[in-house]
Amino acid sequence: MTEAKRKPFDIPKAKIWEAWKQVKSNAGSAGIDGQTIEAFEANLKGNLFKLWNRMSSGSYMPPPVMGVAIPKKSGGQRVLGIPCVADRVAQTAVKLTFEPLVESAFLPDSFGYRPNKSAHQAVELTKKRCWQHDWVLEFDIKGLFDNIPRDLLLKAVRHHTSTNWVVLYITRWLDAPMAMPDGTVKPRFMGTPQGGVISPVLSNLFLHYAFDVWITTKHGTLPWCRYADDGLVHCKTFDEANMLLKDLHERFKECGLELHPGKTKIVYCKDSNRTKQWENTCFDFLGFSFRARSAANQSGIAFSSFQPAVSRSSLKAIKQTIRGWKIHAKTSESLQDLAKVLNPVIRGWFQYYGRFYRTALQLLAKHLDDRLAKWARRKFKSFKNRRNAVNNWLRGICKENPKLFAHWQYFRV
Repeated sequence: MTEAKRKPFDIPKAKIWEAWKQVKSNAGSAGIDGQTIEAFEANLKGNLFKLWNRMSSGSYMPPPVMGVAIPKKSGGQRVLGIPCVADRVAQTAVKLTFEPLVESAFLPDSFGYRPNKSAHQAVELTKKRCWQHDWVLEFDIKGLFDNIPRDLLLKAVRHHTSTNWVVLYITRWLDAPMAMPDGTVKPRFMGTPQGGVISPVLSNLFLHYAFDVWITTKHGTLPWCRYADDGLVHCKTFDEANMLLKDLHERFKECGLELHPGKTKIVYCKDSNRTKQWENTCFDFLGFSFRARSAANQSGIAFSSFQPAVSRSSLKAIKQTIRGWKIHAKTSESLQDLAKVLNPVIRGWFQYYGRFYRTALQLLAKHLDDRLAKWARRKFKSFKNRRNAVNNWLRGICKENPKLFAHWQYFRV
């Protein structure tokens, strides 16, 4: 009899190896034990065997997750629970086993944290539906990850798998305490820690039954779209949207959840063909603001179209990141050095937010160029008090090498 068969749980070693490769590719910081990816890899064979052995025997007990406070775009903070590297490997092994079982049951209009699904797909679908429906109910769930009722979640888990070790370790992760930033260890009795590898799958599973299946059954004629805890439902009339809002309050109350009062509202998709007066004519979804924007038809006639573009809060967060770079102080580096370091991030911004109504990013491109100009004025004494001269210099470089900075491919200096 082989060693694997003598274990209570038959977990293939190949599953642990595949989990490790995913954890390594995703990088990430150390957990409560301080062990980094590099330190774990230094004794990779021993660490992976130890983890497999403990999981297969049923003796693996997840350590506390490390609570890390991060700022929200809307203000305030949220606490992420960062697992140790070994625990991330364990969670990934369970995810590799469990996710395919639930993925086949999920509905097509759920986009968050799913393979072969993207935020851009959700935004594109929402744009088309806003053209077809006058009203949108925008909703957000208050503290989803912290407030999911554990009994209902585990009931859903058991509905989709009878694999004992998957249920066992999901239960233990839900029970694992959190080491808070102030040094205290906080027990957890509900929710699933935001930041855990398995948490997105579990939250999606819960909302699949709490919202997706419910609205498809009870309000089957209304198109909807959900990305994690952010959701939209399109309606033909205000009365329809208002009635749905009341139903949704009751539904989430039944499921132990609460709609966020400041982020849940009924929006009128106002454009050239919709002229009613309503207090809410704009909503944010996945970093984009949907509202009336200038457009032109094939004949060049201008009109107002309800479309998405980068949101103000997204631009504010991007500018805060740029300020944190302190480009103007990096006078020991060349322009090429700056481009090499900054381009991966800049390219990501413009590829994501530039997918829809790209002209809204023009001010961001100018903001970046202003920072580069400030750097040049500090680096080269001849530019110190000559704004026009440094701008002309940047334009010349842009003309010679338009691909030097990622945003120059979209907007020239």
